[in-house]
Amino acid sequence: MNLVRAMGTIGGLTLVSRLLGMARDMMMAAYVGAGFASDAFLIAWRLPNLFRALFAEGAFASVFVPLFNRRIAEGDAAEPGTGMAVATAFAGQVLSVLFPFLALFTVVMMAAALPVVLAMTGGFPEGGGEAKLALATHLTRITFPYLALISLVSLLGGILNSIGRFWVNAAAPILLNITMIGAILFFRGDNSVDTAETQAIAVTISGALQLAWLIFACRRAGIVLTLRWPRLSPDVKRMLALIGPAAIGQGAIQINLLISTSLAARFLPQGAVSYLYYADRLNQLPLGLIGIGVGTAILPTLSRNIGGGDEAAAARTQNRALELALLLGLPAAVALVVSATPLIRGVFQHGAFTAADTLGAAGALAAFSLGVPAYVLIKVLTPGFYARQDTKTPVRIAMYSMLVNLVGNLTLIWPFGHVGVAIATAAAAWVNLIWLYVALHRREHLQMDARLKARGLRIIAASAAMGAVLWLLNPYFDPYMAGGTVERVVALILLCGAGGLVYAAAAVLLGAVKPGELRREILRKG
Repeated sequence: MNLVRAMGTIGGLTLVSRLLGMARDMMMAAYVGAGFASDAFLIAWRLPNLFRALFAEGAFASVFVPLFNRRIAEGDAAEPGTGMAVATAFAGQVLSVLFPFLALFTVVMMAAALPVVLAMTGGFPEGGGEAKLALATHLTRITFPYLALISLVSLLGGILNSIGRFWVNAAAPILLNITMIGAILFFRGDNSVDTAETQAIAVTISGALQLAWLIFACRRAGIVLTLRWPRLSPDVKRMLALIGPAAIGQGAIQINLLISTSLAARFLPQGAVSYLYYADRLNQLPLGLIGIGVGTAILPTLSRNIGGGDEAAAARTQNRALELALLLGLPAAVALVVSATPLIRGVFQHGAFTAADTLGAAGALAAFSLGVPAYVLIKVLTPGFYARQDTKTPVRIAMYSMLVNLVGNLTLIWPFGHVGVAIATAAAAWVNLIWLYVALHRREHLQMDARLKARGLRIIAASAAMGAVLWLLNPYFDPYMAGGTVERVVALILLCGAGGLVYAAAAVLLGAVKPGELRREILRKG
């Protein structure tokens, strides 16, 4: 597997999606702001977003892909050329069980929307009260069908990832952002509440569009799944036994964020939920572009390495993945911490989003971003467990990290408000990462090789140099971030470009990356 090419494909399409998502959020900030309607919509949006992270970027990628690949290998071993048919039959069994469960689950959760939102928010006692609770419940009922649709998307995306067609699944979220942007451009209401409702409807419509896209791509690949009467075959039972723990283990970051958002809605003034959301939108960029891209790319290879008994090759794959993730993730973290205020101001401060909102969101962004390296590296380490069909260890570690997050929230929310909530989330991610590495290391599944250690130190030095330059440049660029659209776009490009150029130069000069080696990896086939 060419890790750089695969990660580039996934990361490139994810970048397109995230940029469109940023445009969507800029429109949301302008037309909905950071208050009553925004808080209500973001609570309703949090649950489908959580399920997307758990399934599309978590459980199905971690459990279904290795099992699907194993069916291919077993089928080909029994009779060459039949592996894909055997694996497709397994996927059909999964679909036949998953579909009726999702339909029932969606109906039940829509009916129970009020107690669910009440449990998440406590009824918004610090701002909005019953009116905001009613709006959030209404919007939650609109968005809930997205959960079933995106879970089916995840199943089909896992199949395509298994056969190396990463780009199809990576492109699906683009449809979400295009749909929401179209809704806010052409169908927004006369006020923020109506616009929030339009966005909720767009979420569910986008789920149907993503499912249609994946069905079309699977048919083009010659894969057609047929719904049959549900039957819990041994293979399906095995997958179901693994998928619950995998969802919790892979989704620990998102679950921690859900807990943090719920506490902010319950105990902090109006606007806190929105500050956390807008900060997290920038904070999630490195996770989506780097962590998920690298983690998705290495899982099929790790599964084959381990299935073939080649632990040395598996260790090499994971070391190179860690190196690549650190090379891209650490400078992103430094930039988000050092330049949090100008970045938030340049992206979101216009229309209903005020200068005070910028300061609130920037504090949360700097705190969240302290955990960016951990968020990214967790996505690289967890495939080492799931490729070995070990879902218990990551979920146990995730539970400990969630406890750290809860204690941290309850400790820090009072003195530091929403910034304390973000600090707790970052700290929990570091606990999760360290524990995952120690577990792999003790089992002799992962040892940091000499190259990773040497280049890791050089990456740290190059990132520090970039951070120092950004700190000096911030005062010169920040005033332009509140200007017109062209002015702020140019300022953002120049600030980010300057940081990127400094980091690239420092990385090459210090030996953190070798251009010739990188060029060979990009051009290498397979």
